[in-house]
Amino acid sequence: MNSIILIGRLTKDPELRFTSAGKAVCNFDLAVDRPFIGKDGQKQTDFFKIQVWGKSAENCANYLVKGRLVAIKGYLQNRSYENAEGQKRYVTEIVAENVQFLEYGDKKESSNNNNTFEPTGLNEEGFRALDDDGVPF
Repeated sequence: MNSIILIGRLTKDPELRFTSAGKAVCNFDLAVDRPFIGKDGQKQTDFFKIQVWGKSAENCANYLVKGRLVAIKGYLQNRSYENAEGQKRYVTEIVAENVQFLEYGDKKESSNNNNTFEPTGLNEEGFRALDDDGVPF
């Protein structure tokens, strides 16, 4: 079984391109905190390359910016290619089958603020409080 789920923040704005057949593909890097503190007392972070295809790729390019929190469900993929000098390069990346936007905002507003996104309306634990009208039952 090859399945992976990650929650993290984009380290830069997503890059959208199209294959020669016209299929959309979006790439971005995701920073994911490890669940433990290192020996030096610092929080440890891993960085992953994410690839998204089709309509989801277009949505990611249109609505995500650097710093935005997302959840990724997908699979790990290894591939190789030859660079311009003819050297073989190997890449390990995550192909996202599902991308959930965990923070919302206007991409234009975020890009005006040096590509940083600070959520508003959160309590001290980092959750957004719902009023009685927001309860689904």
